[in-house]
Amino acid sequence: MKKGMIYIHGKGGNAGEAAHYQTLFPQYDVVGFDYKSETPWEAQEEVVLFYDSFCREHDGVSIIANSIGAFFALHALGDRTMEQAYFISPIVNMEKLISDMMQWANVTEAELKEQGTIQTAFGETLSWEYLAWVRNHPVLWKIPTRILYGSKDNLQAMDTIQSFAAQIGADVTVMEGGEHWFHTEEQMAFLDNWISR
Repeated sequence: MKKGMIYIHGKGGNAGEAAHYQTLFPQYDVVGFDYKSETPWEAQEEVVLFYDSFCREHDGVSIIANSIGAFFALHALGDRTMEQAYFISPIVNMEKLISDMMQWANVTEAELKEQGTIQTAFGETLSWEYLAWVRNHPVLWKIPTRILYGSKDNLQAMDTIQSFAAQIGADVTVMEGGEHWFHTEEQMAFLDNWISR
């Protein structure tokens, strides 16, 4: 049986992005996982089902997860056996991100609790249920992990990433001038070198 690699895309991404990683992992069977979930509690079920069935057909599995895909993986796969996790611009502290978005939208916790959901001017929906879930479900992650982070990431601060990495013993590589979304030619070349190292 071949080794397996699952690619879990970020928001607005798709499973087809996995093709980029096949050339970087020629000895692996690389597949993209096109999840439908929008919340971590839905993802917990969906990601685990996909992961477990993929594991049955492969001899050792690793993941590459991007942004919210990494957040979903952290909550769904923490108790699974895995060789390695590669996280690109991961959301590692969703509570902090939600509270930042509440500040940007000028929404108080009391208002969010009372209204349940609030649509923001920047296109995100704030949800009290989501915030409460995140607070009640801390991440437990013991899998060997490498993190790639862009210094201009506007969703997670450098200290948030570094304190998470210290907590789980992960290796962090920072691309100076890199953004949350790695997509330019220069950023993708940096990402490819990071993976190949």
